Amino acid sequence: MFILSSPSGAGKTTIARKLLAQDDRIKPSISATTRPMRPGEVDGEDYYFVDRPTFDQMVEDGAFLEWAEVFGNCYGTPRAEIFHGLKHGHDFLFDIDWQGTQQLHQRAEADVVRVFLLPPSIDALETRLRGRGTDSDTVIADRMARAKAEISHWDAYDYVVVNDDMEHCFAEVSQILHAERMRRTRQTGLVDFVRKLTR
Repeated sequence: MFILSSPSGAGKTTIARKLLAQDDRIKPSISATTRPMRPGEVDGEDYYFVDRPTFDQMVEDGAFLEWAEVFGNCYGTPRAEIFHGLKHGHDFLFDIDWQGTQQLHQRAEADVVRVFLLPPSIDALETRLRGRGTDSDTVIADRMARAKAEISHWDAYDYVVVNDDMEHCFAEVSQILHAERMRRTRQTGLVDFVRKLTR
């Protein structure tokens, strides 16, 4: 489970899209959500769209690895799908905040790699957010306050990468993914392979 977290505007979404486009061994983690489907979204590809009673029942049944309520909508990572994929050698990319990261780490520590992306400076982060041209000054001020709160949790991650150049940042994140895959404990089939060598 490869987690990318960052404050809004630090490049997490761009890096995640590049990873998914260039590496066919990693798949996006698809969350269940109670929020309404937006135009263009596809159930089972963007999210699993469920109603609140169904979501609450899934929570009660322990069906989620992690879940949270954000602005009145619930989001959760289905446990069975992730563990099935991991068992068959698939990696999953998670775009979640520090709280979700904490929950995942507590429930599946050995299978979790946590990467936090930092902006080169607070001014650069604000410039990126304003450059989108989609938010009011009030929304940007709120995002900046939340960004500072999120940044304060940087030390709960295994790796921290400063995104001062998108290509360089992507290369570093890719190196982390590759190195973590090479860990002895993550190489599926290695025991049988070595046994054949030593017969």
